[in-house]
Amino acid sequence: MVKEAVSDGAAVGRPRAAVVRDALGVGVAVGLSGFAFGVTAAGSGISTLQACALSLLVFTGASQFALVGALAAGGNPFTAAAGAFFLGTRNAFYGLRLSQLLRLPRALRPLAAHWVIDETTAVALAQPDRRSARLGFAVTGLSLYVLWNLTTLLGALGAEAIGDTQAWGLDAAGPAVFLALLAPMLTTSTERAVAVLALVLGLGFLPLLPAGVPVLIAALAAPAVLWAKGRRS
Repeated sequence: MVKEAVSDGAAVGRPRAAVVRDALGVGVAVGLSGFAFGVTAAGSGISTLQACALSLLVFTGASQFALVGALAAGGNPFTAAAGAFFLGTRNAFYGLRLSQLLRLPRALRPLAAHWVIDETTAVALAQPDRRSARLGFAVTGLSLYVLWNLTTLLGALGAEAIGDTQAWGLDAAGPAVFLALLAPMLTTSTERAVAVLALVLGLGFLPLLPAGVPVLIAALAAPAVLWAKGRRS
């Protein structure tokens, strides 16, 4: 769901200020949505410490929202974790592309891998050269990581102070933010077809199967659409 970029190191680079501005814009905008995750996590019965640990150690919003959403619906923890895991596997493919683009020193790669998510990948791939890509990746990753974790803490503490998050309608904050992040990424007909089929599968099996299992079934939308597209071509 991220766009390719010109990664030739010999290309004319963008001004550093422009790269930093764009990276900070993405990092701040998405980082603030950690508040919604903190609220959702507290509403699902997860403690503030557990919510903060998820943001610190997992740091991939879609998987985190999927996990706490399934738990909030009464799903089995192992099923919820499996759904979150499958959502997070896309980051491994991002990492393959970024390893060629950034070519970071070996010592930095384990640390950088923790920041390989949708937003850092999109900003890095949008740059015209390796130096700008490295800067965009670093600024996006740092600003997003700091804000995401800070707002997770604030959201969880705020939800605990409020008490019943469902009475305030805050249980809908997580899904709303998730959809807001997802919608702009659906730029092709194939991506939109996958999203629609996943929605139909998820909602269709929601009343029939335990919480968390419909998410796993919805994940079959991607291979199904790609198979159908291959048959037509």
